[in-house]
Amino acid sequence: MKELLNTKVTVRVRKAEYRKEWYIYIESYPVIVEGKKQPQRVREYLNRIVTTIEWDKKRTARTEADGSKTYKPKRDDNGIIICRSEKDRDTMLYADGIRKIRQREYDNAELYTEEDKKRLEEKQKSEVNFLEYFANLNNTRNATTSEGNKKNWRLAFASILRYAGDCKLFRDIDEKWCEAFKVFLLTVPMKSRIKESYLSKNTAAQYFSIFKMGLHQAYLEGYLRDDISARLRSIGTEESRREYLTLDELNHLASVPCKNQTVKNAALFSALTGLRHCDIQKLKWHEIQQDGDKYQLHFTQKKTRGVEYMPISQQAVEICGEPQDADKYVFPELPEVKQIPYFLNPWIKAAGLKKKITFHCFRHTFATLQLTNGTDIYTVSKMLGHTNLKYTQVYAKVVDEKKEKAAHAIKLNINT
Repeated sequence: MKELLNTKVTVRVRKAEYRKEWYIYIESYPVIVEGKKQPQRVREYLNRIVTTIEWDKKRTARTEADGSKTYKPKRDDNGIIICRSEKDRDTMLYADGIRKIRQREYDNAELYTEEDKKRLEEKQKSEVNFLEYFANLNNTRNATTSEGNKKNWRLAFASILRYAGDCKLFRDIDEKWCEAFKVFLLTVPMKSRIKESYLSKNTAAQYFSIFKMGLHQAYLEGYLRDDISARLRSIGTEESRREYLTLDELNHLASVPCKNQTVKNAALFSALTGLRHCDIQKLKWHEIQQDGDKYQLHFTQKKTRGVEYMPISQQAVEICGEPQDADKYVFPELPEVKQIPYFLNPWIKAAGLKKKITFHCFRHTFATLQLTNGTDIYTVSKMLGHTNLKYTQVYAKVVDEKKEKAAHAIKLNINT
């Protein structure tokens, strides 16, 4: 036979510290709380106060060190605390009504089987608003990730919100609804301040991927009974062009002055090491380690959280300047990504380069030049900190194009 816990729910009062009024709360004991070994005493404050309680001078509640006493409140035959004013009596009737509801909940919970409790929990979770869940998930899941990743989640959520409205319960989400969201991303114009425009296929693919991550996490936490995300096909991406500099262009650029020397040094450092802006910005001197005449970076990638051990050249170290204290930044005044174009664009223009170069292009340059000079793709992938070789293969295709052009570069005038 199942042992009952016999939880008792009681209306109680607590004196305000500086005023002659008492807060009302509901106390339940004993209550089993997940994660706690012993039964707990649960208090629920009702945001109500009373001032005219009648006290039972025959029942002492507490005796203070100075001998003064406090007493328990008088209760009528139904256990309701007695007050003198009509307003306070109504408040106590309200509190007792809440007590009855809580008592029924505990009494019924004792009779539930584990399967009943599981079904009840599933029902409660199915009535949670998916949109609120997704918004909270962005705050918790991406608390320590890059600002760019957080921004992508916010934009993806904005698209979901535009598609679903402001209320969508988990119980209403099915595969058909999710597939319709995919079509929405690909076909519905997105309004901007200037004009209506459509999402690029790659952007739509990114938003839908984030949407699937949210669904999968909801499944793991029990909000969805089925892993719908596993059955949804992703949106195919289109190969984007990776702009890069040739070795001659890079050398020429290095000889051209830049009005922000830190930006120039960091960009050239990226071209020599393949590091992202976010990793260069937080790089500290103790992460550049020397062993004889060799140097190595020991750092944690901000994007992937992977720990990297990467050899770098003497020239890359020289670009960093004179070594400073171990905990100081190597590039202490490197601007944020959104401020970089103000310094980078005039520098590129002064060099006479027609390519559209961003700071990230120096990372592309590193990868492309490494492959062009014969470094195998697995080594390049490791040096870039890629978690999957497919991300590195994009650069290999650029090199293949260069080989194809080179194969037709020599033409002989042969009379046959």
